Amino acid sequence: MDSFKDREKAFENKFAHDEEMQFKAFARRNRLIGLWAAAELGKTGAEAEAYAMEVVYADFQEVGHEEVYRKIAADLAGKADETTIRSKMDELLGMAKAQILEE
Repeated sequence: MDSFKDREKAFENKFAHDEEMQFKAFARRNRLIGLWAAAELGKTGAEAEAYAMEVVYADFQEVGHEEVYRKIAADLAGKADETTIRSKMDELLGMAKAQILEE
């Protein structure tokens, strides 16, 4: 019986860890896409960092990550199309996951 409870606890711990890592990866991706978009908008330094944080906070507005795309798309209207933004989001998610694994 203890073996089953130990196994159950291990699965719960792994699930919690995986969820935490996923959250961190998306938050980092959102910051990175925010910095990319800020550069596209001509923002640098503290202004770029502030914009990146706006993008991170946009992800908390509703369930899912579509609001991040909508914010970036609205802000970059005419400067980047949907394919460019979505491919950059995918690219930066991979980069964010790699950075987190290196830490």
